Amino acid sequence: MKPFNTTIKRRNFLKVSALTGGGMVLGFNWSSCTSPQDVKVMPKEWYDINAFLKIGDNGLVTIMSPNPEIGQNIKTSMPMIIAEELGVDWKDVIVEQAPLHTEWYTRQVAGGSQSIRHGWESLRMTGATARQMLIDTAAKRWQIDPSNCIVENGKVKSYRGETFGFGELAQEASQMEVPEEVELKSIHHFNLIGTDRTNVDMDDIITGKPLFGIDTREEGMVYACVLRPPAFGQSLKSFDDSQARALSGVQDVFQFGEKIAVIANSTWSAMKAQKALKAQWSEDSNLENTEDHDKQLLALLDKNGVDPVRHDGNVGKAFEEADEVVERVYEAPFLPHNCMEPMNFFAHVTDEKVKMVGPIQTPQWTQQRIADLLEREIEDISIDMTRMGGGFGRRLYGDFALEAAEISSLTQLPVQLIFSREDDMTAGTYRPASKYKIRASIKDGSVTGYHITEAAINSNMYGLIPNFFPAGAIDNYRVDNVKIDSKITTGAWRAPYTNFLAFAEQSFFDELAEILDVDAVDLRLDLLENAENNTDDERMEYSPKRMQRVIKLAARRAKWGKLEDDVYQGFSAYYSHNTHVAEVADVIMKEGVPFVKKITCAVDCGILINPIAAENQVQGGIVDGIGHAMYGDMSFENGKPNVDNFDKFRLIRMGEAPPEIEVHFVRNDEDPTGLGEPSLPPAGGAIANAIYKATGTRLYKQPFVKQTELLG
Repeated sequence: MKPFNTTIKRRNFLKVSALTGGGMVLGFNWSSCTSPQDVKVMPKEWYDINAFLKIGDNGLVTIMSPNPEIGQNIKTSMPMIIAEELGVDWKDVIVEQAPLHTEWYTRQVAGGSQSIRHGWESLRMTGATARQMLIDTAAKRWQIDPSNCIVENGKVKSYRGETFGFGELAQEASQMEVPEEVELKSIHHFNLIGTDRTNVDMDDIITGKPLFGIDTREEGMVYACVLRPPAFGQSLKSFDDSQARALSGVQDVFQFGEKIAVIANSTWSAMKAQKALKAQWSEDSNLENTEDHDKQLLALLDKNGVDPVRHDGNVGKAFEEADEVVERVYEAPFLPHNCMEPMNFFAHVTDEKVKMVGPIQTPQWTQQRIADLLEREIEDISIDMTRMGGGFGRRLYGDFALEAAEISSLTQLPVQLIFSREDDMTAGTYRPASKYKIRASIKDGSVTGYHITEAAINSNMYGLIPNFFPAGAIDNYRVDNVKIDSKITTGAWRAPYTNFLAFAEQSFFDELAEILDVDAVDLRLDLLENAENNTDDERMEYSPKRMQRVIKLAARRAKWGKLEDDVYQGFSAYYSHNTHVAEVADVIMKEGVPFVKKITCAVDCGILINPIAAENQVQGGIVDGIGHAMYGDMSFENGKPNVDNFDKFRLIRMGEAPPEIEVHFVRNDEDPTGLGEPSLPPAGGAIANAIYKATGTRLYKQPFVKQTELLG
């Protein structure tokens, strides 16, 4: 073991009974029990070891999961990291969702696939420090040096063979001083990390237990729906609420800002009343249309930014001296998030406190915004995080939580605000529409220059990462971005920055390989060799070596170029969220239509915490990436979205998902990186390149179904 300074303040290890004592137990993981006799009953007494841990007098251990859970499985994986270092048997672990607490926990955020990466060392330290406190307690009783003790499966053992269970030591250990230095386990001695563990909420999910924000109930609670402007850029002029008020269960209707709130005794009544409202909205001749956006964005592609985001070498000279210049334009639409659980939040604002409960990816930021909105001290506002029925970036923004807080403040009632599906889709925060122009110069059979320009709605650098591949791989390299300001609300969408850019760049490289008459995989590997010679460039964010590894692994496992004649393969590789991914798509023609038969994926995300969950994350990202590249589309006419429900918005169907998604992980000792998003970006490029092989049609616009009739 290697010693580490704990850097943990004593106050973070004080008892936190207010946090954990009355908390609802949300997850058990006793799946490895062999008989009912192995299951421990709930303890009579709990003892708080630190902000993450409490130990029962019978040896059960509760581990708090600090970050929001949106389906990325961190409510299982983060406690596994603590449990590994603590040395407790996983069947004796109870997992609870921690509330927002900025002193006890850091970065309570679900975004950017960063929860495990940022929590890795601190979570290990938390478990290791608690382990040492238990060892110190046992050693004190035995009057021996702590170095003569070990921990194994919830017990401290001495060199003489004596044992104490954690439960026997918990009370005294909770009073121990925090050691100044602890040793973390060697990763080669992990027992729990790297093993498959079922999601701790699984039983409750499949049996319909209340886990999600939409399940929140409180005595005296009312339900609220909000009528918002139907078009971005409109404001409320007047409204008639007589029909809404006449409906059974409706308690109140009132205006706040440019919106109208309906208060009722049930969700159904609130939704019916919302539809019964008759509102007059301002007329504005400047309301936006997607057709105009398209023209403006295409025009902007011919205008480089005043200052390039990155500029290596002399791109202009490379193009002047080129034997050939290749130029392509790629186009992406707006996209809604379409979380399975629509936006909702609970709020109860009183003179004493503000209680907030619901699904939120950014609880701390939301807490501050609510404090500003209500002109309250931040200490007055508590936020309890529920499990989310999908987030994908939409729940980063918390506008729905602010609406709930304002409505509760105005009514002085406990309120659950809920969006209908139509509200969710038309009052969203969308992936911005964007276009990319990519140019490459070719001289003597090599790529000598590369210039990419992004034009996007509301977005500087939103979809463009200047220090990802091929940065460092091509000597003459330039990145520009320009934007259009819009009243349409835009923001992060799953795998922000890269969800569309990866398709554009990886399709472009495939076309370059064809022009150069080289294998698509070999072209990327050759460019990465160039990048390897530039690793002293501190701006480069990806690892050429790690990218080469996943490319070679995916190509080998997919039998790149060696399959039967009626299978068409497409390749794509991308680095995002600190993770390197390569994918090969196998496409066949099925009744004259290309069909994705199989995806082979290679991933380097460092140490795997929970392999089965990791595989699920990768597979889910791939299906999501394929679905939106093929079918996802949204446009605006006079500021109004053209779709408002799933009857108009096309999602991938079960029969259209690849029957087989084969995932291979690069095994190494690197610290873990993100997995919730990185498999999505390469998916669009892989299938586009395979579809070209199958049909001869290059795809430049998403969704693909709009570009070729072959896709149905």
